[in-house]
Amino acid sequence: MATKKIIAICQSWGEFETSKDGSMTYKGGEAYAMDLDQQTKLSDFKQELAETFHYSVDSMLIKYFLPSNKKTLITISKEKDLKRMVNFFTDSDQVDVFVMAEEGVTPNVSNLPASRSSRTTASEAVVPAAVPVDMMMDLDGPIDMDTHIRIPLGGELAVIDGDGDGENDRRAVTQWENTITGVDQRFRSFTEFREALHKYSIAHGFAYKFKKNDNRRVTAKCKSEGCPWRIYASRLATTQLVCIKKMSSTHTCEGASVKAGYRATRGWVGNIIKEKLKASPNYKPKDIASDIKREYGIQLNYTQAWRAKEIAREQLQGSYKEAYNQVPLLCEKIMETNPGSIATFATKEDSSFHRLFVSFHASIYGFQQGCRPLLFLDCTTLYSKYQGTLLAAMGVDGDDGVFPVAFAVVDADTEDNWHWFLVELKSAVSTSRPITFVADFQKGLRESLREIFENCQHGYCLRYLAEKLNRDLKGLFSHEARRLMVEDFYAAAYAPKLEAFERCTENVKAISPEAYNWVIRSEPDHWANAFFGGARYNHMTSNFGELFYSWVLEATELPITQFVDVLRGKMMELFYTRRVACGQWGTRLTPSMEEKLQNETSKSCSFQVLPTHGSTFEVRGESIDLVDIDHWDCSCRMWQLTGLPCCHAIAVFECLGRSPYDYCSRYLTAESYRLTYAESIHPVPNVERPLNTVLTEGELSVTPPPTRRPPGRPKMKQPGSVEIIKRQLQCSKCKGLGHNKRKCQLYSIQDGTEE
Repeated sequence: MATKKIIAICQSWGEFETSKDGSMTYKGGEAYAMDLDQQTKLSDFKQELAETFHYSVDSMLIKYFLPSNKKTLITISKEKDLKRMVNFFTDSDQVDVFVMAEEGVTPNVSNLPASRSSRTTASEAVVPAAVPVDMMMDLDGPIDMDTHIRIPLGGELAVIDGDGDGENDRRAVTQWENTITGVDQRFRSFTEFREALHKYSIAHGFAYKFKKNDNRRVTAKCKSEGCPWRIYASRLATTQLVCIKKMSSTHTCEGASVKAGYRATRGWVGNIIKEKLKASPNYKPKDIASDIKREYGIQLNYTQAWRAKEIAREQLQGSYKEAYNQVPLLCEKIMETNPGSIATFATKEDSSFHRLFVSFHASIYGFQQGCRPLLFLDCTTLYSKYQGTLLAAMGVDGDDGVFPVAFAVVDADTEDNWHWFLVELKSAVSTSRPITFVADFQKGLRESLREIFENCQHGYCLRYLAEKLNRDLKGLFSHEARRLMVEDFYAAAYAPKLEAFERCTENVKAISPEAYNWVIRSEPDHWANAFFGGARYNHMTSNFGELFYSWVLEATELPITQFVDVLRGKMMELFYTRRVACGQWGTRLTPSMEEKLQNETSKSCSFQVLPTHGSTFEVRGESIDLVDIDHWDCSCRMWQLTGLPCCHAIAVFECLGRSPYDYCSRYLTAESYRLTYAESIHPVPNVERPLNTVLTEGELSVTPPPTRRPPGRPKMKQPGSVEIIKRQLQCSKCKGLGHNKRKCQLYSIQDGTEE
């Protein structure tokens, strides 16, 4: 029994209009009828639509409305989708199908299509020999007589020099010389024929224009007046094949059109480099310009190459703008696939993106169960199309490895965004343990920590403090003097006892009393080990998570949803790798802590232990230290600072026959490490929303933030890579700072050149 057919009214080139109730109607464009049944193959359906409306099969979207629902468009992307549509409309005998191009893909016809009758009208279109078929605007469809192809450039043109390096310039296109062989050559479609014709024109160095160009036949001639080169192709009777019927292959123009120069767009370059960029994401603009010059003879400047790369990247990665609209769905999918996770976002009054917070359940569980109550807060600039800033909270596992706890993408590094981030972080890591934070010393962050996390300790990041000290001293002291003062400042911070701290600060004072006063006024109780009340385990800088920030650097230019997913994937891999690795450990402590404990044990062999009172012992070696084993305390203070028994305490344990492992912080054990990575981060499915999908009631539309990347080449430096001390100019004559001998006023006077 034959299956019932329905008629598909396929429409394109129009646009949707949305009424007040959210229903959509399609206005304008062209229509084409096709028979469909359950036996129709999607590939055949798409091929006929592509040839009818002149789309590329790979970049074409097919959509339809469900019966009695004009608010939501359904996408056909696989065989089951097509069969399902046929089933839906079996009773109505007819279905409206809408054909469109993916966002960012330029179709092969005019963006203002002519009427149906004009499809057989003779058309003239000048085709620049250096522009590929799939990037042309008015090439394959019906266009008015004498309309010349112009490709939108955004004000930028790259000129292809006809007097280039000959064979070297055309090395990449010599393989196209035989894409057209002559009469009786056959092609699967007109699209394939047009592409072959275009490559042929590039390889042989001439430009052509269409005399006829529709879905039944194509006639083209050389652009140069009087040149006899022509070609005619049409469908082979009773088949879908396209065959060359006539061809005059002789040129008399001697490449005049080539010498006039070609015009190319950044879109054309983007299309050319797309595959290379896919294989090498760090493909540099200068390399792009060099490759295009070598392979095609096109001279690009840096800006043209950079913008072409942007176009190619967006074609590969998707729309940056649409990615923001997918943020609500991303949060929903994260919490759905990783139960117990926190993923939340906020927008501004105009619905533009404001901030996004993500903390996976595996990170929350690992921090609470196995990590030290220690968090590092830092931020880094993102260099995507709409910029933004990444805020991050990093923990540290028992092996001193970075442990990502939470991160947020915000529109700017502001006190308000930090406050919001810390509120969300509090809900993620709620614990009775007092947490020590290592972060910048900026006033807003300090006050927010004190307000949100009760009884927390805020250790100032030593790197930020050292950079501020260096900035404040710049111009007052030589490079060498500033370097020594910064070294003494670091030594003062790491000094475990008051006496050592005072020695280091006295060294600063000997160089500069002003610098000494700066150090004393900078609140040492927030950064110096001798005064700090929290437990930093000797971690002094907030950029502890350099591994995490290297991931950020790799993904910084991606659309926001892909950026988050790259970080999720990296974290998922990290958790799995470390969970597998720790299963092979046979020690009570993690490997790095085991090594540190053994080093302390080797130092304790020559010490003399004398009991004093109760659990307190005197240990004599190079110095005399008091150890209280009941309170896990030594006067050298290293036990308290690191969580591992110092050499003095180990000497006491050996004397008493006790194991030093019983006096190590539980956070440094292999068991705690295993708990840290006990949970897994699960994959999150694709969150791309089909184009032109109408949002349901209550669903929020998110637009990109108003910030845009400034012009020029972004300075992409990883946190912590900035050199603290940069050598300052010093005059070799007067020894003054900030100038050299050539610009020295005193030297000029002595030399008699200035009065």
